[in-house]
Amino acid sequence: MKIWDKGIAVDKKIEQFTVGRDRELDLYLAPFDVQASRAQANMLAAAGLISAAENAQLQQGLGELTQQLEAGTFVIEPEYEDVHSKIEAYLTEKFGDAGKKIHTARSRNDQVLTALQLFIRDYCRRTAARTLELVEVLLTKAEAHQTDLMPGYTHFQAAMPSSFGLWFSAYAEHLLLDLSLFEAAYAVADQNPLGSGAGFGSSFPIDRLQTTHELGFGNLAVSSVGAQMLRGKTERTLAFALAGMAATLAKMAYDLVLYNSQDLAFVELPAAFTTGSSIMPHKKNPDVFELIRGRCQVLQALPNTLLLATAGLPSGYHRDFQLLKETLFEPMTQLLDILDIVLFALPELRIKPDLLNQAKYDAVFSVENINQLIQAGVPFREAYKQVGRAVEDGSYQPHREFQTTHLGSVHNLGLAEIRDKVARFRNGSRLGEPQTDS
Repeated sequence: MKIWDKGIAVDKKIEQFTVGRDRELDLYLAPFDVQASRAQANMLAAAGLISAAENAQLQQGLGELTQQLEAGTFVIEPEYEDVHSKIEAYLTEKFGDAGKKIHTARSRNDQVLTALQLFIRDYCRRTAARTLELVEVLLTKAEAHQTDLMPGYTHFQAAMPSSFGLWFSAYAEHLLLDLSLFEAAYAVADQNPLGSGAGFGSSFPIDRLQTTHELGFGNLAVSSVGAQMLRGKTERTLAFALAGMAATLAKMAYDLVLYNSQDLAFVELPAAFTTGSSIMPHKKNPDVFELIRGRCQVLQALPNTLLLATAGLPSGYHRDFQLLKETLFEPMTQLLDILDIVLFALPELRIKPDLLNQAKYDAVFSVENINQLIQAGVPFREAYKQVGRAVEDGSYQPHREFQTTHLGSVHNLGLAEIRDKVARFRNGSRLGEPQTDS
């Protein structure tokens, strides 16, 4: 039941250790291995390495496997080492020699790598689509609350007037920056390694451009040695993208935990979105944002983990790469889950109006008092000292009326410009294209 089986028995304990969690984790890869096997069979037929009738049988069998995957009935039984063994065994059982020929001019190395490249490319697109949904929610909230002022903080101290519109739009813009890292991950995953074999090509007259086009890859990984070096590089690049977005979402969640506290009380979650205390009946804890924060902090360790797992390896395939699936696949799912829950919770966030009318925030207008003096002809440094003395001696009276005009300020959020960034991303990035991968 192993595609590398030469008839020599492997010790069961060794087998169990080397297989690890492959059967479980390979379910992520199964649709993409089927997709790549379809292209492989078509290419073998075009090259005259299998007959048209054999290709038709293989396409039929691979179609049946696709239906099983879509119905949720596809299973990798314990007797199979991985998804690749299962697929080949299924085709062989149904079609005999045709199934045995599917692996012609292909190694498990390029087979696994091709499925991984397709999987990660698809994941980048799905993550981008979810992120763009969140960006739209943030921009809608920014527009709705652009006149709702709040204190801006530095050093955990109230500093200057800000607004919820400015806060929401900031995160929308930064999520777009995070997508640039996913563009980089997509670019590395958008290289077709199929046909590179074990890293040294094949003496068969295969057509690697044919599989590149059929699988929708933007590029062919030309060098067979270089194609194998994608293993590890693709995962590491994606890990940096995951960590970058996780950092933004962790910061947002931390803000909201603070803003939801009784001391600040800037925002309020519906009671159904909070949890209580076993002893304090008044508590409404923002656990959802605390868990988002915690999970995102853990995700930020991914790049270091993957770097250490692959550090110092020479070119060529090494079994160490198997560990990358265990390290990366579940965090990939976790980030999508986090985006889902943020998309669910954020629209229900209630904003407290008129926050800056409270006397405790009088000091945040001190810069506006300085600006008023400057407009009256007082040099900045002297105006700064005058207002500073007034704050200290208690004579300070806040100048609450102010109007910003520059782009990206409290009264000029630049939402149209940020929406233009969204439009440019959708039109200019392959991540913004409609999802066509299964």
